[in-house]
Amino acid sequence: MSSKIFNLKVITFSLLVFLIIFTRFIKLDWGNSFFFNPDENNMASSIFQMTSSNLNPNFFAYGQFPLYLTFFTTPKHDFQNIILTLRFWSATFSCLSILFLYLISKNIFKDIFSRLAFIILLIFNPGLIQLSHFGTTESILIFVFILNIYLSQKFLKNRKIIYIILAAVVSGIGLASKISALILTVPIFLTLLFTLIKNKKIINFLLNTVIFVALTLFVITLFSPFNFLNSGEFISSMNYEISVATGNIKVFYTNQFLNSLPYIFQIKNIFPYTNGIFVFIFSGLGLIYFIKNKNYKELKWLLILIPCLIYFLYNGQLYTKWTRFMSPIFFLFPLLTVYFINQFKTKFIKYLLVFISIIPGVVFLNLYFQPDIRLTASNWINKNISQDSKILSESGNVINIPLKNNNLQVNNFDFYKSENINNLSTEINNSNYIFVPSRRVFKNNFPETKKYYQDLFSGSLGFSKIQEFKTNIDFLLNSENAEETWSVFDHPTIRIFKKNV
Repeated sequence: MSSKIFNLKVITFSLLVFLIIFTRFIKLDWGNSFFFNPDENNMASSIFQMTSSNLNPNFFAYGQFPLYLTFFTTPKHDFQNIILTLRFWSATFSCLSILFLYLISKNIFKDIFSRLAFIILLIFNPGLIQLSHFGTTESILIFVFILNIYLSQKFLKNRKIIYIILAAVVSGIGLASKISALILTVPIFLTLLFTLIKNKKIINFLLNTVIFVALTLFVITLFSPFNFLNSGEFISSMNYEISVATGNIKVFYTNQFLNSLPYIFQIKNIFPYTNGIFVFIFSGLGLIYFIKNKNYKELKWLLILIPCLIYFLYNGQLYTKWTRFMSPIFFLFPLLTVYFINQFKTKFIKYLLVFISIIPGVVFLNLYFQPDIRLTASNWINKNISQDSKILSESGNVINIPLKNNNLQVNNFDFYKSENINNLSTEINNSNYIFVPSRRVFKNNFPETKKYYQDLFSGSLGFSKIQEFKTNIDFLLNSENAEETWSVFDHPTIRIFKKNV
């Protein structure tokens, strides 16, 4: 009997490991050698210009740790391989995050069903799957936050200084990846504060704090030295990034946040998409039960909920409310979903709710089994639009629709500059076709172009929609209603209009 139980555990463990690796690493070369994410393009450009004798990134929107990690592990130093290596590390850190979330769950849930259900929901979390396929810093930052929570749990349990040292190394790596990772250290400071309140030993508190801060600074210096060596450029870059994040500097790619409501925007435009509609709903119900049952008084929950709440309150009020800004707390939704599912006693209902919860993630995963939607549109355009046709399209989409027919006269019009709008009527009259390559412009707050899109979509502009290309991977939701970066990088909807004869 014990042998059968052991074999079942081995099979279950092997299956979960396979699913974790499969969902994170499947089709990391999505885009077919076209790289549509601007952040990974910027990072790859910085890495590409590095040499072994000159490691100055000349780019300070991010720290040097992910740049150096990729530089020294890329097998062949060309742009495509750099992108793929960035994505490889992103997928790797995503896998590691799930491992430590499982270890965290052992302190939260005592039964094996709850832990396995939590891991399954994480595996099929749409937001985490997507970010693991972007060669950016988000998977690293998620890992740093998760590991800090885990190390905080361990320190509270046995007070060993090694956990503070490890947390300093991890936090230093986070800050060497992106300076905004400072808020990811909250679990550690919270733990030190809890320890002080309980033991009343101010000397130990100060000693642990000094060790943590000093070692963190050392690791930042080690893995992101040019933040200090080129401090002028670094500070200038940070001032710009902060001004964009707070809305003091308005740039075209933040226009979607004009008049957006803090916290409400994230609840409406981010969390339902990144977690799937069912996990989003179930986690909300789980939160209600959680408050009703007063579990928030338990330290094991406080160590998770308080850092997540602080993170949400800080980032949620920023002017820029990109999907990636919320990514370190995505795991909280599966956690609360499992709490909700546990309110039921019948095994069948529990299994059914877990199955329902992963449907959006399974559907989202289908994205990586299809050709990139822009290439599908390109193939159709090359076959169905005659040569020398004049096309009015849009700029600002990182990479335009890659067309094989070089005879097409495409005007990628800059709708972001209001002074250009005066020339729009002339461009419309001169065009045989109009392309709308994503939701980026028409869903944003551009009053000068509002009538143009209303007339275009209604048909009164003199053009009719002849084709629409869409990847249906947002289960029961319309991805164009999400925060724009959720869809425009890997699954935009493309519309083609033809002038009426």
